Amino acid sequence: MMTSEQELQLHIVELESKLAFQEDTVNSLSNELLEHHKKIDRLQQQVMLLAEKLRNLPDDQGILRPEEEPLPPHY
Repeated sequence: MMTSEQELQLHIVELESKLAFQEDTVNSLSNELLEHHKKIDRLQQQVMLLAEKLRNLPDDQGILRPEEEPLPPHY
């Protein structure tokens, strides 16, 4: 039979183990979030670059505004 000191020690070890697992999980999620932020920043830069290129295209490139597009053939 375990003494109450042994039970307390066991309980502390279990809590420390859970805490270590949670810290690892938080660090992993934090790293993943950082990578997503970097990817979003790159995608935003690409969208801005594409928008700038579209604005700089001559008007006779055949690119219509959405309201100018003809109806699809199935209409």
